Amino acid sequence: MTTSPEVRVAGSPADLAACFAVRREVFVVEQGVPEELEYDAYDAEAVHVLAIRADGTPLGTGRLLHGAAAAARNGGDPDVGSLGRLAVTKAARGLGIGAGLVRAVEDTARAHGLTAVDLHAQTHALAFYERLGYTAYGPEFPDAGIPHRAMRRAL
Repeated sequence: MTTSPEVRVAGSPADLAACFAVRREVFVVEQGVPEELEYDAYDAEAVHVLAIRADGTPLGTGRLLHGAAAAARNGGDPDVGSLGRLAVTKAARGLGIGAGLVRAVEDTARAHGLTAVDLHAQTHALAFYERLGYTAYGPEFPDAGIPHRAMRRAL
C-alpha cells in the first residue's frame, strides 16, 4: 500500500532546498529557464509549499507572495496573493500533486487574510488552473521566453 505524499509549508532549510531542487529540475533543466531568472528576491519572503513522499523524495513545490510583494505582481492589490513557481517533477505528474499544491497555497492565502489568488500561468497549463476555479484575464505575454496568461480565483 502506497501512502499519499505530504503537502506542507516548507518549514526548514532542508524543505526549502527541496523546493529549489524541484524548481531547478522543472524550470531550469526541463524548460530551459535561465537560472538567474528562476530564483529572485521574492524567494526570501515567500511562503513555499512542498509535496514530498514519505521516503523524503520531493515531488512538487509552489510559492505564495503576499503583501507588498504580491501587490507588485498583481496590479497593486494587497488583498490578493500571488501563486507562483508551481512545479511538479516529471515522474509525479498526473497524480494530483499540482492540485494539492494549489490548494495548500490557497489555504495559506486564506490564513493571511487574502481574498483572492492571482497567478501567471504558462499557456499550456490554462486548462489545469481553470479546473481549479481560476479565470484567465488580459492578453498573453512572454515570461522567460514562455507564453503566459494572468489568472485569478476568489477565495
